[in-house]
Amino acid sequence: MKNQKKYKFLPFNFMRLNGSTLVTNMGGDFQILSNETFDKFINYNICPTDSIYLDLKAKQFIYNNSPNLPIQLLATQYRTKKSFLRNFTGLHMVVVTIRCNQKCKYCQVSSEDSDANEYDMTPETAKKCVDLIFNTPSPYIKIEFQGGEPLLNFGVVKYIIEYAEEQNHKYDKKLEFVICTNLSSTNEEQLEFCKIHNIYISTSLDGPAKIHNQNRIMENKCGSYKEVIKGLQKAQSVLGKDKISALMTTTRASLGKFPEIVDEYISLGFNSIFFRSLNPYGMARKYQEIISYTTEEFVSSYCQGLDYIIDLNLEGTLFIEEYARLLFKRILTPFATGFVDLQSPTGAGIGGAIYDYDGRVFVADEGRMLARKGDTQFLMGHVDDGYKTLFGGDVIRQTVASSCVECLPQCCDCAFQIWCGADPVRNYTTQGDLIGYRPTNEFCKKNMALIKYLLKKIHNAHDEVLDVIWSWITGTCINLNNLSETAENK
Repeated sequence: MKNQKKYKFLPFNFMRLNGSTLVTNMGGDFQILSNETFDKFINYNICPTDSIYLDLKAKQFIYNNSPNLPIQLLATQYRTKKSFLRNFTGLHMVVVTIRCNQKCKYCQVSSEDSDANEYDMTPETAKKCVDLIFNTPSPYIKIEFQGGEPLLNFGVVKYIIEYAEEQNHKYDKKLEFVICTNLSSTNEEQLEFCKIHNIYISTSLDGPAKIHNQNRIMENKCGSYKEVIKGLQKAQSVLGKDKISALMTTTRASLGKFPEIVDEYISLGFNSIFFRSLNPYGMARKYQEIISYTTEEFVSSYCQGLDYIIDLNLEGTLFIEEYARLLFKRILTPFATGFVDLQSPTGAGIGGAIYDYDGRVFVADEGRMLARKGDTQFLMGHVDDGYKTLFGGDVIRQTVASSCVECLPQCCDCAFQIWCGADPVRNYTTQGDLIGYRPTNEFCKKNMALIKYLLKKIHNAHDEVLDVIWSWITGTCINLNNLSETAENK
């Protein structure tokens, strides 16, 4: 006799893990079931008296009466996950020059020499960029100065900041500025200007001198570490440590040395790090035999580094790995994150856009790099074209349409779908297609491996480790004394 169905299913995806099965839904809720329980679940053999029944019902995996309420709850969760779409483009990256005083082996833009001519943005183009930027419906605008080395055209940086602040008296946006600089040419005048205008500094630091100098090299072919540290300390003294952040790029020289790199960051006063993998663009392709590595090698080093950081937190040192924080937030909360690489549809164009020194506008920085080689696939147009033409044009529409994981091959069935995103620019660059092919997609392989590792962390974690994770998500302090006592008693 056929079993009477005790409940009905709401849409879910699943994935077999080691000895268990992960189930997720479009609202971002998840449950890790034993394989035996999962088999009972899909065969309608979970009893209302089982504790897991209430968990599955509370998380909108099943219902037993009208589906109206659980569907409304799912819709609310899904809407919250997609809330980043509400404000449209908030991040605007402005390339004021492609001249640079460094020659890094993984440089994404193939920059020009620092004394080169005709590679700086003019004040006229800068004004048009700002006017265009303030057309965004977003109440929040972040203008991020990139290069090359943007401080080599500091006059236009100043002009954009002062003009944007003037315009904001009319638009009343929440306005923020970030200068991405290698800090090797920073002077007192620039830092004082940054202090007056509340500007944030983002720099690059790959680790201790031996690691950093292998790839980040000055024009004179000497390592840049001493110059960077000198500029960093000067900037910290003027602006304060909370106004300076740093980004590392993982190369072959970094593998297996993430704990050393973390120690370097801590010694320099940073309270977080982003373990960034190498991007397959620009000079990184030329030097790939020297600096590249497999996805498996990166994941192994990442897990080693993350474990080390969590142990530091348990011992009383507040320190965060930013990519893990982003993923933990996506897994454990209903809220969206502004990280464009993990958005569906893609953040390219609708989350952030980039304005080249000559006034051309691209959906992403990587698109600008492709254009340097003659491929204008991701060129939205020119600042002279106007906001509606650029942000409502065919390029951005095609890019967005190719990036909704809910309807992409394999992504649509993936249990990690709601936590992940699509990167059509990377797909096009590495696989020759906007949609890409997941079985050979390194971006997909990396994120799947990292999400599996973080899920394992969550599922097997002791309370004190969960306290660390939640402190990263919420940005609140934890009782370090209690954690230290717990670690000592182990």
